[in-house]
Amino acid sequence: MKLVILDRDGVINHDSPSYIKSPEEWKPIPGSLEAIARLTQSGHHVVVATNQSGVGRGIFEMATLNAIHDKMNRAVGQAGGRIDAVFYCPHAREADCNCRKPKPGLLEDIARRFNANLKGVPCVGDSLRDLEAAAAVGAQPVLVLTGKGAKTRREERLPPNTVVYADLAEAVKSLVK
Repeated sequence: MKLVILDRDGVINHDSPSYIKSPEEWKPIPGSLEAIARLTQSGHHVVVATNQSGVGRGIFEMATLNAIHDKMNRAVGQAGGRIDAVFYCPHAREADCNCRKPKPGLLEDIARRFNANLKGVPCVGDSLRDLEAAAAVGAQPVLVLTGKGAKTRREERLPPNTVVYADLAEAVKSLVK
């Protein structure tokens, strides 16, 4: 099975330091929807793995998170793509749960649900925690410079074998030949 795991904020859509709190605030990064469509059309399963601590902090409700994901799925569908599943951690950092990246729980859940070995599976993110979660399960850490990505590359020590691309569209070009 060809599988690609994507972070949401800063990879698919523009991020915000004050959270994406409504469907209206969810705005795709140029080229990201088409990149997901290209993955879908080349036979990849696309899964989103995202920390959404705004739920745990009481900033927005689960219904709002579902509405944001509905908007994202519709937008991807209109571009000719499909997101097979969205896995999210709703907990605040203080909860110290296993599903909040950089811990590997979300990715382990994806592996179980898709009956997949994640060794070498591209995991695309814009923050160190995305890359660390990928490395923890043997996946391929992929940093995009959108969102927090440029700052991450400048200020953090990246996991070994991390590959870096300008954005999701560029990353997908290397995956789909």
